Amino acid sequence: MSVVLLDVRPRAAYDAGHLPGAVHVDPEQDLSAAGPDPAQGGRHPLPGDAQLEAVFARAGVGEDSFVLAVDDGSGWGARCWWLLRHVGHDHAGTLDLGAYVGPFETEAVVPPTAAFRVRPRTDDTITGEEILARLGDPSLLLLDARSRPRWRGDEEPLDPVAGRIPGALNAPFTEPLPGGAAAAPELVTYCGSGVTACVLAQKLVLAGRTDVRLYPGSFSEWCRRPSYPVQKGSA
Repeated sequence: MSVVLLDVRPRAAYDAGHLPGAVHVDPEQDLSAAGPDPAQGGRHPLPGDAQLEAVFARAGVGEDSFVLAVDDGSGWGARCWWLLRHVGHDHAGTLDLGAYVGPFETEAVVPPTAAFRVRPRTDDTITGEEILARLGDPSLLLLDARSRPRWRGDEEPLDPVAGRIPGALNAPFTEPLPGGAAAAPELVTYCGSGVTACVLAQKLVLAGRTDVRLYPGSFSEWCRRPSYPVQKGSA
């Protein structure tokens, strides 16, 4: 099995220094789709299957490749991991460069194009419409990966409305999972735009919950829909 390193930091950070052999994958252009309306897909809409097939093939990911997605703690590594899993490539992991002490290089790596074929899952996402219809359902646990001030609605630096989806439990992506979260009957992760929510999804999968679902549009989609309720405060 070959190992493919995908550096998913911004291009300037990659050019300044990256792991030897790492290929650059742009988080905004490659791991997100172009979406003119955040109310339909959020600020980082999921790429389509054709886009992902082209991106991973161009990055040299083959059928037998183990992919290590590298970031700097931003959550984009987990987003890359989740997207690979979403299209049927389970041989993947993540690496935070904060844990790396080895050499760096600055020359860009351009691998040969690989034969990558998507096999999309259909059971790993949930829509805003379904969440809205199930608000108050005790069997569905929503985990919000954003910071506590954003979850409480004290501040909102990126979206037009502050707060959270009603009933969501705060689970900041930089912290361990809340106790007992992995035991809920159904689990959904979300954040601001569907990036750091993938960190929670990865933690849950590693904890044995292979049925966790992502709300791709996340709060950036939810809060832009006029009829969708928003909760604030600590309760």
